[in-house]
Amino acid sequence: MQPRNMSMSGVVDLAAVKAAQEAKAKAEQARAEAARQGGGPGAVSPADLVIDVSEATFERDVLQRSTEVPVVIDFWAEWCQPCKQLSPVLERLAVEYNGRFLLAKIDVDANQMLMQQFGVQGIPAVFAVVAGQALPLFQGAAGEAQIRQTLDQLVAVAEQRFGLTGLTVDPEAEPGGQAPAQPAGPYDAALNAAAQALDAGDLGGAIQAYKNVLAEDPAHPEAKLGLAQAELLQRVQGLDPQRVRKEAAEKPADVTAQIAAADLDLVGGHVEDAFGRLIETVRRTAGDDRDAARMRLLELFEVVGAEDPRVIAARRALARALF
Repeated sequence: MQPRNMSMSGVVDLAAVKAAQEAKAKAEQARAEAARQGGGPGAVSPADLVIDVSEATFERDVLQRSTEVPVVIDFWAEWCQPCKQLSPVLERLAVEYNGRFLLAKIDVDANQMLMQQFGVQGIPAVFAVVAGQALPLFQGAAGEAQIRQTLDQLVAVAEQRFGLTGLTVDPEAEPGGQAPAQPAGPYDAALNAAAQALDAGDLGGAIQAYKNVLAEDPAHPEAKLGLAQAELLQRVQGLDPQRVRKEAAEKPADVTAQIAAADLDLVGGHVEDAFGRLIETVRRTAGDDRDAARMRLLELFEVVGAEDPRVIAARRALARALF
């Protein structure tokens, strides 16, 4: 089994952006549904905050759970003495953080495939998975103060960027209880079809599927993001990156060249470069050229997400360029 949507570099790529928006939308939907029913999601026992995970249960217990709570992974082994010092600290903090993260313990001797997939070079090694995205936290022995600082940053990012507020913990709940599954949304079939089309490289099919959802629900966040992503991928398909960047460097006043280069910047994960290029183009142009650069910049904001700090900063810079 291959973990999906894993971005080990820490760069926010399109897959990570899509997963973030999906996770946030699902979290908001779950909260709205709970509010309509006059209750909240099922509570878990403190004992359920620390779980043993294997290759067979990884998708269910880590990937799926990471859409509702950050999952911290502790790679350990029975023979590893530093692991025996670190693991109890992580277990205690999982209970202390009261559902803000879930601790998944993976024995590397019994789960070598997972160890290889995460690129673990030595243990103890600690990773996190948020909305299906994996990122390394630290390796080797670490002091409790450093661990707390890392966990604080993790839960803050999970809430701010992904809308994950964690699990509800009830000391009286029976261990092993599972939160009730959320009902399927009205557009899940269309969104799944769009995702499958993207995976198959059928960008036209994905675009149409997202447009079908937006025709009925123009504000649907996942469909808006998916459409922006698919259209971006369609625009860069077949481009020669070297040629595009050469033209953009040689023709700074050519709006078409700058827009194409900005698209490539974003697909490559260079978010600030893409935004800065178009803001500078807006600053130096007027009329239809300025409007074209501005509109493309707004489209790229949709891809990254309105609450991303880089989008917020770029919106301010765009306002200064315009006025």
